Amino acid sequence: MRVAVDTGGTFTDFVAQVGERLVTLKVPSTPEDPSRAILAGLSRLEELTGQRVAELLHGTTVGTNAFLTRRGARVALLTTRGFEEVIFIGRQARPELYNFFVEKSRPVVARSLVQGVRERVRADGTVEIPLTQEEIQRIRLWVELKRPEAVAICLLHAYAFPEHERRLGQALADLGIHLSLSSEIRPEFREFERTSTTLLNAYLAPVISRYVENLSRALPGVRLFVMQSSGGLMPAETAGKRAVLTLLSGPAGGVMGALALARKLGYSRLITLDMGGTSTDVSLVEGQPSFTREYEIEGHPVALPLLDIHTIGAGGGSLAWFDPGGALRVGPQSAGADPGPACYARGGTHPAVTDAHLLAGRLLPHRFLGGKMPLDPHRAERALAELATRKGYSPEELALAILNIANTNMEAALRRVTLERGHDPRRFVLVAFGGAGALHAAELAQRLGIPRVIVPRFSGVLSALGILFAEPRFDFSRGLRPGRDPATPDFLEGKLRALRDLALSRVKDLGFAQGDLEVQEAVDLRYAGQSFEITVPFTPQLAETFHREHERLYGFSLTERPLEATAVRVSVIVRRKTPTLPEFSGGERLSPVEFTSLLLSPEKRTRCPVYLWEEVPVEAEIPGPALIVGDFATVYVPPDFKAACDRFGHLHLYLP
Repeated sequence: MRVAVDTGGTFTDFVAQVGERLVTLKVPSTPEDPSRAILAGLSRLEELTGQRVAELLHGTTVGTNAFLTRRGARVALLTTRGFEEVIFIGRQARPELYNFFVEKSRPVVARSLVQGVRERVRADGTVEIPLTQEEIQRIRLWVELKRPEAVAICLLHAYAFPEHERRLGQALADLGIHLSLSSEIRPEFREFERTSTTLLNAYLAPVISRYVENLSRALPGVRLFVMQSSGGLMPAETAGKRAVLTLLSGPAGGVMGALALARKLGYSRLITLDMGGTSTDVSLVEGQPSFTREYEIEGHPVALPLLDIHTIGAGGGSLAWFDPGGALRVGPQSAGADPGPACYARGGTHPAVTDAHLLAGRLLPHRFLGGKMPLDPHRAERALAELATRKGYSPEELALAILNIANTNMEAALRRVTLERGHDPRRFVLVAFGGAGALHAAELAQRLGIPRVIVPRFSGVLSALGILFAEPRFDFSRGLRPGRDPATPDFLEGKLRALRDLALSRVKDLGFAQGDLEVQEAVDLRYAGQSFEITVPFTPQLAETFHREHERLYGFSLTERPLEATAVRVSVIVRRKTPTLPEFSGGERLSPVEFTSLLLSPEKRTRCPVYLWEEVPVEAEIPGPALIVGDFATVYVPPDFKAACDRFGHLHLYLP
């Protein structure tokens, strides 16, 4: 049995592959120790299926939570003398241009744990200040005195000339601490981004290593993989060394799950909408997932290839409030899972998006989470009424306004990944999942002209399903020296060949067979004089490919201007047979299980049919307004929309 697990939310989600069958399970999360929920879920799956777990694929928020709560390792930073302040100065760009009181995010390293090393290598490789044995011994004594759990080593120009970093790493290797070398983590230029990425990796490495080692000990004989932010898996034994790659582990699973399902339905252009309790993640896929190397977490750059996922503070727990100017706002503050929205009856008194849905009739209190978690509509109405009366509104007016503002916030996020990047949303389908995504998806599609919404049958556990569909992936890069290294095909081919040989050797050392490996090669290019680059596949028509991509992104190309290459990239993907999606039996005839009162305007309610998802016949067409209720998601079909169920059980929403 292969099992994929996604932790981090109110529930820990499992999808198990048993032969040709998929088994899903949710168990309550244990935030203080996520492995407890995992072990409980695996035990339950073994009882249900009678099979032993052979392979566990794990999407985790352990690294993200450690960073956000500042519970990472005590980390030290070694850098070239004179560059100790790079990590504290950062970039000149202000996060809020007109806010004089904006504060920078707290660094993860104390200034007292940053040490300058007497050495210097110039950009052309000339050694200006040699790294002496006496200096290495001084640094070793300093590290022994400070006793950090992890050390990040980031020396000037080490992306091209890593010898000094390697010598320092070798001298500290026997101290029993985690070492992160920038020439291994991010061997590319840009000093601040390289330092930040290496430092974050060192900060998280001991946390991830301990977690993975404890989980491995509890599961003897089970091969463990961890989901990366790039949408691929990595063996558990490498997770500690590449801890920074787990920051978007769970959301990456959602994107890969949506892509796998859409491909099986014949769609290659899609926009993913993952709306949970505290946030909404959106991403664009055009044939292949979109990647970025400009991701930041609380102002800290992570300059590695990650899935391009845009996150906003809009979820079912997002709180409604009035700002000092009297404008209604929704989020980014969230009630979370505890105490949660007022209707959870766990002590929350402020109205949230879930409370607005409940009052509007889009959620049924006795069918929430398949009836396992009843909601309290009276508490929701009381919380909405208390806030509404302050401004002279009715609870109904406030509820619809909250939903409208939440939609506006998510619409802006969808525009960010489509229109602002030159993509026409009318050419895509919207794949909505997460606990609340299907409540908003149809209205968002109507705003942007998206012709079709797909709500997957497994929408409540889609991130876990995406992890099950994922394949092991290993990304390698080597920085070049812009203006010094030529951007000619022969030169780049030589650099790629050397990197490809290294990549294949390391991947095969992990036990993967040569016949299962697929290699993808790319180059970072820019016009001479530009500050940023575009990654394009390496082909014989490299220049033409770059010109076309530049014109698509920015509306022009400079074909007469010379090109500069800043990095070469090799990705090795281990191809595996993907699981087969089971077909959906559905019901024999379309029949509502009950009716509810749906709020369409502050003065108007209408009688709305409610259908059980598992009883919807295949190909049956459901006119809106209607609610379709599953165990882990409720689908809202607005007026004028129609919904239909395909043979896999996915719901399609569209305007006829």
